[in-house]
Parts: sequence; C-alpha cells; structure tokens
Amino acid sequence: MESERAVLVAALLPDFNGNPHDPLDELRSLAGTAGALPVAEILQKKGKPEPATFIGRGKVQEVAEAIRLHEAQVVIFENDLTPRQIANLEERVEAKVVDRSELILDIFASRATTHEARLQVELAQLQYTFPRLRAMWSHLERISGGAPTGIGTRGPGEQQLEVDRRIVRKKLGLLRSQIAEIQGRKERAVAARNLDHFSVGLVGYTNAGKSTLFNSLTAAGTYADDKLFATLSTKTREWKLGGGDAVMLSDTVGFVRNLPHHLVASFKATLEEAVHAHLLLLVVDVSDPHCLDHLKTVRHVLDDVGAGERPFLLVLNKIDAMAHNADLLVLESEHPDAIRVSAKSGDNLAALTEAVRDALHGQVQEMVLTVDQADGKAITFLENRTEVLGRDYADTTVDFRVRIGGNQLDRLRAMDTTARLPGEAEAPPWRASRTPA
Repeated sequence: MESERAVLVAALLPDFNGNPHDPLDELRSLAGTAGALPVAEILQKKGKPEPATFIGRGKVQEVAEAIRLHEAQVVIFENDLTPRQIANLEERVEAKVVDRSELILDIFASRATTHEARLQVELAQLQYTFPRLRAMWSHLERISGGAPTGIGTRGPGEQQLEVDRRIVRKKLGLLRSQIAEIQGRKERAVAARNLDHFSVGLVGYTNAGKSTLFNSLTAAGTYADDKLFATLSTKTREWKLGGGDAVMLSDTVGFVRNLPHHLVASFKATLEEAVHAHLLLLVVDVSDPHCLDHLKTVRHVLDDVGAGERPFLLVLNKIDAMAHNADLLVLESEHPDAIRVSAKSGDNLAALTEAVRDALHGQVQEMVLTVDQADGKAITFLENRTEVLGRDYADTTVDFRVRIGGNQLDRLRAMDTTARLPGEAEAPPWRASRTPA
C-alpha cells in the first residue's frame, strides 16, 4: 500500500519538552512507523496556542500551500489538539488532521495482535474520542473505521456511524470490566510465579533494543525491528544464568515522551510484569543523542504505573553504534553500576548475566541450615543453588553449612520446606507467619 504523504507541524510553546535542535525528530519517526511519508515540516514558536486553530493564521495558510505543493493527504501535529481545532484546521487546509495522541493510538491499533492488547487499544481510543463526540461527528466517523484506510482510521472497530454517548458509555464499561478481569488474572499469575522464580523486567524507551536483548538472552525469537513500538504485548521466557540459576525475563512495551495518559492507564495490566518484577533492567540506547531525555521519560512513566521504586540496573545498549561517548560518561557517572552492552553483537552480555546473578542471590552469608532427609525439595535447592561447605548427618536430618545469598534464603523460605536454623522447631517461624499469595 502506498504511504500517505504527510505534512508535519509543531507549535513550539514555552513548555515544549522535545529536542530543541530538531523538534520534529520523534514525530518524524512516529509518522514513519504509522506508514506515512513526511514531505514537509512546518514549525512555529508561540507563547500560547490560538483557540481556533492552535497555530497562527499565516501558518495555517502555509500548511495549506504545502499540502497542495506536495499533494499531501494528512497533516500530523506534534501537539495535542481539541476537537474544534481539528475540525477548523481540516476545513481550512482541506486535508485530514491528526494530533500526536491520535497518531500514537493509531500505531498501537495497527500493532495490537493479542486479545489483551486489542482491548487496551480499544479502551484508550474510545476514551480519546468520547469527549470529541459533540464537536466532531465526522472525525469520529473516520476513527470508527468508516473511511478509507490510513493514519487515524484504525479505530476501535465500531461499525455504527451514529454512535451516541449511551452506547459509548456502555462500551467503555464493558471494556473496563474485561480489562479488570485480565489484570486480576495477570496479577495472580505474576504473584504466583514470583514465589517460585526471580523475575526480571526489561523496560526502556521505545526502540532502545529491548526485544533484541530479550532474544539474545533467552533465544526466544521475539519479533524485533528498528521501529517505534515494535513490541506491544509482554512476553516472558526463562533466562538461564548458568550454574543452575535461572530467572524469568519479561519484555515490555516501550515508552515514549508525552505518552497519552489513556494508554498509560489502559496498559497498566500489560506492564504488570514491570510493576512486580524483583529487578528491572532499564535499557538505554546510548547511540541516540537524546538518551538522557529518554531515561527521564522512562523513569517518569515507571512512576506513573507504580514501578518507580523497584530495584533497577541500568543497561547501556548499542555501544557498538555510538558516535561519541559524552552521554555514556554522564550516565556512568550517575549510575556507577551501569553495564555497557550490545544486544546485537552480544558484547558484554556475560557481565550483565553476572550482575543479574548477583541480584538473584543477594548478599551472601555463611550459615548452617537443618533439613529433614526426606525433604528432597530443600536438599535439591541447597545442593544446586548454593555453595555447600559441609554436611553433618543425624538420624532423620542433615545440617548443611552453606554460603547462601539473602534472596536465595527468602526463596527457600517461600518454598515451604523443612529448612531451619539449628535448634529451631520443625516448623520454622517463617513458615508459620508467611501469608499466602
């Protein structure tokens, strides 16, 4: 299918938080990901937006001329617009107008492949369009799938053009109920898995190389592409660290600056793996000149979804593609434990694996644990997962002198085994007090 020709527009307001040297760099990438071909770019510095058209009258005329000159079909704004502004602009430039939020929602709609992701996108799009029903019936019609294909047309699948508020409210309620059910199941599944496994979540800005790193570490064969939002659904696989150790590694959706708040809210279930992971691997593309800003965005989104306080390890990816190392040195000075890697070439992945193994084990200490000889689960764990320094056998028990990490000890306790410190009762205190998941 032929790409839509697009005119990119940005009004640079005082609170603009993009790249001051190339304000349209991310919008350009988003447009390309959505299948558009940018043919013209128009910028305007403004103290505040125009109520009717966001940009000034002269710039509106400039946009209209660019559309005619380049035979463009769509205008894509870096800014978020009101329904009335979109309607006014479409009338004056005689082309489809899409703002940043709608563009991102459109990309998510085109990439959603699982039932859960489609529900999340449908909810986010309806939340976006609901306040626009009164002012933009014609705009809703093309969002709802009634117009030809293209950016802004991949809507929630609603075929009925005369959508009214009662129907939309009912649909929103149904979607929230379905997503809440999915989220409840996922929370229980994640909690149960975390009892038996140490969980690690890959998080980062979109296109930071998370899926490539995920494939390199787990040989999972997950789809990875040099495009924004290549991954929408969380995938979890076992990552074998060596020495009998393994963790469950999850690849999550990438973050982006000014992510529509509807998507942040709707995709909370998708990010459940990150919210409850024992450790986050925060992946940064150090070859990107805006990597410092990207890291700030990721930390902000993690705060929004309730994962801001999770332990994390900074992973400095794409070191093989760096043009200079100034940003790399800044990141390493602020995060001394950060690890340089190249997910593509495999450089230094062994160091990353070792760092995760250290996090898995926790602070190592030497202790003696008494285990019933019939408790194969505890004995197998101690023999395979710890450094056994000695064994003293009694009639029905065996005392293991081991070097064991704090996290390993917590996992052993959570397994509900007979392992206990010498002299303790057969049911150790942690078994009696541990609350069920």
